[in-house]
Amino acid sequence: MLEVRWHGRGGQGAKTAAQFLAEAALELGKQIQSFPEYGPERAGAPIRTYTRIDDKPITIHCSVKEPEVVVVIDPTLLNTVDVTEGLKEDGILLVNSAEEPKVIREKLKFNKGKVATVDATKISLETLGIPMPNTPMLGALEKVKPLVSIDKLIDKIKAKFLKKIGEEKTNANIEGIKRAYEETKIG
Repeated sequence: MLEVRWHGRGGQGAKTAAQFLAEAALELGKQIQSFPEYGPERAGAPIRTYTRIDDKPITIHCSVKEPEVVVVIDPTLLNTVDVTEGLKEDGILLVNSAEEPKVIREKLKFNKGKVATVDATKISLETLGIPMPNTPMLGALEKVKPLVSIDKLIDKIKAKFLKKIGEEKTNANIEGIKRAYEETKIG
């Protein structure tokens, strides 16, 4: 079973990104779980959300304690939350940051697995015109841990967003996913 833990703040789309990933995996015939864990339910409050993907039925129903991948949508959480808690020895830490992976590794004193960075906030500002880094982080995640394919993520974005936000903004989200995939740095 693959387990992903997402760190973000309320309103940044961590829950939506986790759900998109799970639903894309479901369409590939996988078993899935995706659910948030909130503290105070307000915009800007730190949240965790989780995605589980497996080939067989998932029978556990608790938060993810030992993820293979941790995705940090809000880099300010690096100073306040232990985002590497429980991350497997060969795990992947993916951070929305303009900094190089080695800088994040040193800052967190993280000496295992892989560290990857992508400036998803910049990408979302340039593609969407707003700081909404969740969909670019999906592209970055697919780069560091191929799970469902970029095409499957794009199909899911189209299915969810076309009627809701229109073709222009949907295409901007798709561009953000593709750019993040290309611009992700792995160290």
